[in-house]
Amino acid sequence: MIDYLTPKEIVERLDRYIIGQDKAKRAVAIALRNRARRRELDDDLRDEVIPKNILMIGPTGVGKTEIARRLANLADAPFIKVEATKFTEVGYVGRDVEAIIRDLVDIAYRMEQERAFEDIEEEAERRANERLVDILAGIEGGRPATPPLSQIFGADQPPSNPEQMEAERQRREQMARQEERVRQFTLQRLEAGELEDEEIEIEVEESSLQSMQIFSAAGMEEMGMDMQNMLGNIFPSKKSSKRTTVAEARRVLTYQEADKLIDDQEVARRALESAEEDGIVFLDELDKVTGGKAESRYGPDVSREGVQRDILPIIEGCTVTTKYGPVDTDHILFICAGAFHISKPSDLIPELQGRIPLRVELHSLTQQDFERILVEPDNSLVKQYIALLDTEGIDLEFTEEAVAEIARLAQQVNEQTENIGARRLYTMLERLLDELSFTAPEITGQHIVIDGDYVDKQLADVVEDRDLSRYML
Repeated sequence: MIDYLTPKEIVERLDRYIIGQDKAKRAVAIALRNRARRRELDDDLRDEVIPKNILMIGPTGVGKTEIARRLANLADAPFIKVEATKFTEVGYVGRDVEAIIRDLVDIAYRMEQERAFEDIEEEAERRANERLVDILAGIEGGRPATPPLSQIFGADQPPSNPEQMEAERQRREQMARQEERVRQFTLQRLEAGELEDEEIEIEVEESSLQSMQIFSAAGMEEMGMDMQNMLGNIFPSKKSSKRTTVAEARRVLTYQEADKLIDDQEVARRALESAEEDGIVFLDELDKVTGGKAESRYGPDVSREGVQRDILPIIEGCTVTTKYGPVDTDHILFICAGAFHISKPSDLIPELQGRIPLRVELHSLTQQDFERILVEPDNSLVKQYIALLDTEGIDLEFTEEAVAEIARLAQQVNEQTENIGARRLYTMLERLLDELSFTAPEITGQHIVIDGDYVDKQLADVVEDRDLSRYML
């Protein structure tokens, strides 16, 4: 288990991107560490340990999605974010909830494919360079290095005269040496980068199904079928010539060679295992499919409880058929989230409540939180805008007073209109730097300081005009 992060280390990593919300960070850190602990158990007990799914309760813009996304990056695990409102009960027009697992497996397959490509990338590039040398030297495509004997002697049978046989052998050896010299010279120039802009002709495959759409993706996903691959065996790909540069040809040929080296069945097997053992599903907007008082706010009930009943077996543990094979959802971690302004968690059906045992409340962000969000995270907005304008040659600087004023105004607008949390900072900063971003190419090379007075001047109308604030995110 030394290869896995401890809960404290996981929280420290999350602190680099997310301000506050310590309870939520602790909950997901423990859930991730429990996966490592489960791997150390005996086989019999390992199957009995199921993940403790988490329900995050809190207003929009406080970090629910970001916590789940950063957690998946830390774990290097298949991760998918979906909104519960996108799905309908079986029998209604729309996507059924099993599509969540199919999409998760697709993501796992792409991740395993990338890992497999990284393992054989060096060998694939070596083979691609060999093909490039053959093309540049004029011996690509299986064309024999020397013409057949029948063309030389005008007969279908090789000569029986020993002198002619010896002459033919010497001629072939000479041609082979000459071709090898050409290859070595071409290879030297290729490795030196002298031929990158040369145009060559390569063969590429074109699927005959590109212009044929017999079934929609939504129709086939319900059957767990990969119709394109099935029809691909009936309608094989056509090869066509494409003229391109050596640099682009190397990329195309590398992928062609990698495709030959990668075992698709092994990739699919590892993808299924990864999705089952490490998959994380972030199910957002769960409060929108609850009943109770939410009916009057969100309109007529399109079988909200039906969606919950369909979600239940996925979270509870079932087998979903995908185009790569069946997937068992017993050990997939579900992190659910919702604002629950109108409804409350107890409005969920009891069976679903029991499958999400951990509940964590995320608090609304304060002015002090906004100040920290602006400058502390590794990807803070202030750092982003400084880096963006630095590309124009502008040295941008934010004073502490400016940061505090931006945070105060963001908090004020949130209180006067809808509270959208930290998302308010995006449009506040965009409005603040609107003029500067527009004129940046004309004032390159300057050092510009954003202070409290500048912030007040640029954002005063937004705060004072409440009607304008309502139309601004």
